[in-house]
Amino acid sequence: MKTPHLLLLSSALLLGGCGGGSSGGSTTTAAAPAPANGPQTFALTANDTMRYNLTRLEVGAGQDVTLTFTNAGLMPKEQMAHNWILLKAGTDASAFVNAAVSHKADDYFPTELADEVIAHTKLLGPKQSDTIHFKAPAASGEYTYLCTFPGHFISGMHGVLVVH
Repeated sequence: MKTPHLLLLSSALLLGGCGGGSSGGSTTTAAAPAPANGPQTFALTANDTMRYNLTRLEVGAGQDVTLTFTNAGLMPKEQMAHNWILLKAGTDASAFVNAAVSHKADDYFPTELADEVIAHTKLLGPKQSDTIHFKAPAASGEYTYLCTFPGHFISGMHGVLVVH
């Protein structure tokens, strides 16, 4: 059992951490970790260097995922657009990207290979963002994500979603 002075101290700390104090100072609180099967949120960016800021994402099997992808670059969309496409396990990433090259009218998305995709964003120009929601695969493993704008995959614009 807590003693009365510890209860008072605990209450004061709780109120201070929740913004209940009026001291005007900043209070830093740690967010509670998300449950293993709760939603997972990612913020990815890419710029004119043809690289994602994160090349490894980790999620639980079957977990709900929200991903916001932003093209932080400055070059015009016709020269330096980006997308984020998550492929199913076993998909040949190089073949997928090679097929995408002939799909300029489809924003470099190879429509004949749509069944090889788990989730994807739109093709984004400078300072544009797209938020998508999807369920992580039920099978653990590594799933490739990539950009299909011509030349980006071969330049290193890809990563892996690791499902535990």
